[in-house]
Amino acid sequence: MQKSEPKVPKGLSAPAKVWFRKLLDEYEIADQGGYLLLETAMRRFDRAEAARKLLDHDGPVIADRWGQMKPHPAAAIERDALTGMLAALKALNLDVEPLRDGPGRPGGR
Repeated sequence: MQKSEPKVPKGLSAPAKVWFRKLLDEYEIADQGGYLLLETAMRRFDRAEAARKLLDHDGPVIADRWGQMKPHPAAAIERDALTGMLAALKALNLDVEPLRDGPGRPGGR
């Protein structure tokens, strides 16, 4: 019995869907825990991108109600989302080389 291809989770942005599929295929993630970690990483990716867009629009600091400059709240959101994404990717052990089809070293090194 052949396993069906996992579906890309709903609600991910187009870039996150591309990364989800690419990482899933390149690292041959086949277990449910791996799918969950990869989905978590891509949702954190989307959250970081949304925060980055706010920062790009508003700048890294904003004025409070007294006119004092303070860090934009989206900076903390972006930082936390990137930390979560990197933690999920690290839990997947994606810091190792992807599986290759043939023997030998990869070209260009």
